[in-house]
Amino acid sequence: MQIVHAPHLPVREEWLALRKEPVLEPELPIVDAHHHLWDRQTGRYLADEFSNDVASGHRVASTVYVQCRSMLREDGPEAMKPVGEVEFANGIAAMSASGAYGRTRCCEAIVGGADLTLGAELDAVLEAMLQVSGGRLRGIRNPLAWHASPEVSSSPVTPPRDLMTNPGFRRGFSALGRFGLSLDAWVYHTQLDDLYELARAEDRVTVVINHFGGPLGVGPHAGQRAAVRAQWQQKLARLASLPNTRIKLGGAGMNVFGFNFAAREVPPSSEDLASAWRPYFDTCVELFGVNRCMFESNFPVDKGMFSYGVLWNAFKRLASAMSANEKAALFSRTAAATYRLAIAGDNT
Repeated sequence: MQIVHAPHLPVREEWLALRKEPVLEPELPIVDAHHHLWDRQTGRYLADEFSNDVASGHRVASTVYVQCRSMLREDGPEAMKPVGEVEFANGIAAMSASGAYGRTRCCEAIVGGADLTLGAELDAVLEAMLQVSGGRLRGIRNPLAWHASPEVSSSPVTPPRDLMTNPGFRRGFSALGRFGLSLDAWVYHTQLDDLYELARAEDRVTVVINHFGGPLGVGPHAGQRAAVRAQWQQKLARLASLPNTRIKLGGAGMNVFGFNFAAREVPPSSEDLASAWRPYFDTCVELFGVNRCMFESNFPVDKGMFSYGVLWNAFKRLASAMSANEKAALFSRTAAATYRLAIAGDNT
């Protein structure tokens, strides 16, 4: 199969079914710190589909829904349209709380998508989101991933090049502190210096770095993995020096990371994934410590490259040398602390 660069790989259920693995450490509580739900022309991934993946055997206690421009309001002011996504995610959370979709508390925390450049309008938008969230709104994410090369893309929305340095965006970012909300940030490794300056400017706001901090492996960065890793590590170390930063470990199933597992006849094993991701995992844990690192699935985006069950097995292999307390932090406690969740049954 020839892999053509696109934001998301297609999900091939028949291909994913070619790889089955027994679940490692099935009793370890997990908070999936980052996933999406949507119904689009390119595919449907709602409560049923996500529940089927979660039912792979891992003990997923709770999940965090993250902005993906899903179910925006059709009518009303443009600034208020993203309120519909928070309302949608809260509805899924209410369905999940009924027990009808298994034991996992889906969308127990919600990261919405308010435009932080709105200025005076922003407060009204955040207040509306809080009102419809059922008390579940925890943070905001804006599209931030930008690169000069057209070969690098992981989002249908391309932000302005200098959004993080925009004074209006900076004011919106600072406003999150007044509402007790964090900022989720998906950026490429080439943007980590700008993210550092942003996070340093307002220590009241927790900045959650998405997807390993975006070490690129496509476009001008293809075939430069060692050089990219050195640059990424140096920039990430500055961010780790700020106590208001956290990092999500995952998202490496996206094309921009440059791994070609989707081109194989058989999906990758958890050993394959753990081996490929080991340098990123080790660096993040060394720089941030387990109490500021959390695992994420980034499903369904990453589902084009591996299954949910194999993914969490890979994470468990990465953490296999950790103590019970360290594993608890990586798999549930850091996410629970960051997004203010209670993990039932976690007696570690």
